[in-house]
Amino acid sequence: MNSDSGSTPEGASALTQAYRRLGTMVLVDRKLVDVLTEIVETARDLVPGAVSVSVTLIEGQYLHTAAHSGELSLLLDERQYRIGYGPCLDASRSGTELHVRDMAHETRWPEYTPGAAAAGAASSLSIPLPVQGRVVGALNIYGAERNAFPESAIEIARAVASFAGAAVVNAMVLEFSQATAMQMQEAMASRAAIEQAKGLLMGQRRCSAEDAFDILRRISQDTNRKLRDVAQDLLATAAGPGDVPDQ
Repeated sequence: MNSDSGSTPEGASALTQAYRRLGTMVLVDRKLVDVLTEIVETARDLVPGAVSVSVTLIEGQYLHTAAHSGELSLLLDERQYRIGYGPCLDASRSGTELHVRDMAHETRWPEYTPGAAAAGAASSLSIPLPVQGRVVGALNIYGAERNAFPESAIEIARAVASFAGAAVVNAMVLEFSQATAMQMQEAMASRAAIEQAKGLLMGQRRCSAEDAFDILRRISQDTNRKLRDVAQDLLATAAGPGDVPDQ
């Protein structure tokens, strides 16, 4: 953890150093928790005044700390989840940066801040993640000193939060792609089963493809089962004795 936002030995500012470090991270083909853990560790290393950092994600009613560096951030995040409000939750939901300069004298969250101060957080900074859709979140940075985060520190935090948001979006896109691929596979399997069942009925009943599909549809409606399940059941019993019930 740096004590100020001064230049590195190479002459680069802390903000430039943060961009360089973030820019070398790999987002693809990695678990979201691994990427976010690397991000919060970067924030803890490079944001002046940071002693513990976390990322809060909210999906509907589900609140959780997706990654953290230092136990203090996890402790205080979970305290806010239990209470139902606090800077990390309000920043996530409102998209507004929330800066607590002096936890001992903060009045906006009276059920949260006294316990946070007693736990060792004298100040905090919550930066909303640039995520839109069903997931929202915030980067939470906790300091052990009052007024721990000058504007230079906030600029670095914003850069880190932006990168964390990109990681979450990337994970959401991947999840959607995987879900879509699975749905397509299921749809193809269903269609194949229905076509095979139609062929079976056409052979047994000497009927047209349209009539065979109508038989499957009526069985589906009468038994309150999916058309795919009816087709699969017919195929599973095709080798057995008997015929398809009249419909």
